[in-house]
Amino acid sequence: MVEPVAGSTGGARPTMGDVARAAGVSTALVSIVMRGVPGASEATRRRVLDIADEMGYVPDRRAQKLRQASSRLLGVVFELQQPFHGDLVEQIYAAATRRGYDVMLSAVAPSRAEKVAVQALMRERCEAAILLGTRFDTDELGALADRVPALVVARASGLPGVGAVRGDDVAGITLAVDHLTELGHRNIAHIDGADAPGGADRRAGFLAAMDRHGLSASATVVTGGTTETEGAEGMHTLLEMPTPPTAVVAFNDRCATGVLDLLVRSGRDVPADISVVGYDDSRLARIPHVQMTTISQDATHMAEAAVDGALAQISGDKAVDLVLAPHLVRRATTGPVAHRD
Repeated sequence: MVEPVAGSTGGARPTMGDVARAAGVSTALVSIVMRGVPGASEATRRRVLDIADEMGYVPDRRAQKLRQASSRLLGVVFELQQPFHGDLVEQIYAAATRRGYDVMLSAVAPSRAEKVAVQALMRERCEAAILLGTRFDTDELGALADRVPALVVARASGLPGVGAVRGDDVAGITLAVDHLTELGHRNIAHIDGADAPGGADRRAGFLAAMDRHGLSASATVVTGGTTETEGAEGMHTLLEMPTPPTAVVAFNDRCATGVLDLLVRSGRDVPADISVVGYDDSRLARIPHVQMTTISQDATHMAEAAVDGALAQISGDKAVDLVLAPHLVRRATTGPVAHRD
């Protein structure tokens, strides 16, 4: 047990100097121990750490980073309400740790604009900014890239100086349409993502895939979005059509969750009456009672590529636009088309 010493904090947050006085060593030596660098014997290191623990001393990591030439910190901006972004963040943490970096998160929410989220990261001296599903335009991305290496995930950047890691949205939607046509579906609809990143490519990919199958006349696109509410509203529109579709491809898993909820509440059986395909293979798609057929963007691979791309730009390499191939994950929400009278 460490006894109180002269000059102790008296209840205030203990400092490095307080630890040094209690241990009878210099502040510089305590700094060496706290940073985990060579310069202290094992016995001294253990004694200093024990005293620091007893006093409740917590190193000021932010101050340490300010004193370091490299913060070894990657900033990540993500949308708080998007499940796939949560999956990506989890994998980005793991990928960064394996490369000796830490991650600083800043969330975008209905009450918090993306500009505010980015500004918060810039105050933390992040070495690079990784933006998940950003809605920044090219001017905003360019301004950010002038301050720090920047990389976007799940969309193209549109700028040679800003890296990108994204899935092939056209190919992904094509996989969904091909899967449904193989099951005999001909009247297929797409609830799109409105102005969400990737929305235009998925919409175009859907129409092109339907045309390739000779189904342009029965290809329906209705406005949706990224949320359950928007998915449900899009499905409501489709159910009011004279001939509702036998299959629906939603913009993402969250949108598809709203579709499934409305279908259950309206007495439709999935997939006997209507098949549903999501997009992302987020944690929503894997819920046991849902088991959603979806298009996987492989969060692990995407996160690894994003971290590698950001570190390459920090090292001075040119920004790269990397496009990853998606794949279909077949589960319980799709099945053969039912014959209608």
